[in-house]
Amino acid sequence: MLVDSHCHLDFPALADEEDAVIERADAAGVRVMQTIGTHLDGFDRVLAIAAAHPGVYCSVGVHPHRATKEPIAGPEPLLAHIGHAKLIGIGESGLDYHYDHSPRDVQATVFRAHIAAARASGLPLIVHTRDADQDTIAMLRDAMAEGRFSGVIHCYSSSPELAFQALELGLYLGIGGILTFRRSDRLRRTVRELPLERLLLETDAPYLAPEPFRGQRNEPAYVAKVAAALADLKGLAIAEVERATTANFFRLFAKAQPPDAAPCG
Repeated sequence: MLVDSHCHLDFPALADEEDAVIERADAAGVRVMQTIGTHLDGFDRVLAIAAAHPGVYCSVGVHPHRATKEPIAGPEPLLAHIGHAKLIGIGESGLDYHYDHSPRDVQATVFRAHIAAARASGLPLIVHTRDADQDTIAMLRDAMAEGRFSGVIHCYSSSPELAFQALELGLYLGIGGILTFRRSDRLRRTVRELPLERLLLETDAPYLAPEPFRGQRNEPAYVAKVAAALADLKGLAIAEVERATTANFFRLFAKAQPPDAAPCG
């Protein structure tokens, strides 16, 4: 069994084929997936998708691109939703200095609200960071000093320093289709050195499709390509990577339940 720990089933590129996308994932062995919240005013749709499919879970959060539109200053708007059985994570939230769609101070305020919600709820924090490694780690380290929480650096693809400092903080790393890209040699060198027991698989669908689908719409079924690339990189059997990363997901997102023999669609 495979898990896609991070996808966006509510985004238009996938939502129009919701059932077919989930059926293709199941056919590829992807029995569980987490569809990620990126804005509070669209959370009802995210939750509805998770509620409609036994193998689909969700998170609640405000993406840094949306921080100006939803400038939450505390954890309460996030904590209001944690009673739902299918809600297993907080985020994605973090810092994005590549696009700077929201002012950096506003991004930081919203990120701190998510950290507080993760700590208060006990649910894992799903971290987005792009071109902001030093500030991201500094904020996470300072927050950990105030009280521990769990989480994952989603779509890890940047510096080795970010990876190893995240591991020191007890965080997991989400590995996606970028691992398969031709110019991702530095990423592959780093991932080769990372402990398998701290890695999750993800697609970030509909974005970042792995080879040989690069440039096309991504979908959860393609997490199997990421698993194969990771197995090849580490010299392991694909079955071992599947078992380890699936166990990692359920260890981190402990509110989620492994599926029975029934398909998730």
